This record gives sequence, structure tokens and C-alpha cells, in this order.
Amino acid sequence: MKKALKRHGKAEKIVTDGLRSYPAAMRELGNLDRLEIGRWLNNRAENSHLPFRRRERAMLRFRQMKSLQKLASVHASFHNHFNSERHLVSRKLYKERRSAALTE
Repeated sequence: MKKALKRHGKAEKIVTDGLRSYPAAMRELGNLDRLEIGRWLNNRAENSHLPFRRRERAMLRFRQMKSLQKLASVHASFHNHFNSERHLVSRKLYKERRSAALTE
């Protein structure tokens, strides 16, 4: 926290969850008046971590890193090939692209 404050300057507000050690640390740093504790206040930060957490959870199933790397390399190529971003195109175009990918 000291490094972040030194690098970016003082923040208007610092949002944390209800962990008891945060107010003590903020008191020591002199930012206790800027601390905001709330249950849903940090949702924006937590939601930005969701894709990373999903991948991390999948990695826990593997015992060896080598087998994970093999699967991830194959999965990435297939995912890029078949991921046609359905929400961005019409149904007709999606069907055409999907059938072209399957024949390939």
C-alpha cells in the first residue's frame, strides 16, 4: 500500500472489505479518513478478476503442469477457431461461420 500511495499519490477514497486489519493499516499510513468499508463497494475490482479466477480454478484439477500446458495449448487453438462471438453477428452469419469451421 505504501508503494502504491507513493507512486500514484493520495487517493480520494480507498474501498476495502470488512477485514479488521485494514483500518489499522490505514491509521498507520494516515489514510483512515479516506477508507470506505462496504460489502458491495469493491464489486468493480472483484468482477474484473473473474476470468483469471475461472482459469485458476480449472488449473487446480491438474496434478502436473506439463499436462495442463498440453491441454491449454490445444484448447486455445480450438477455442479461437470456434469462438465466433455469437452476440455480435446475425443468426444466419453465425450458422454459416459455424458450419465452415466444422467442415474445416
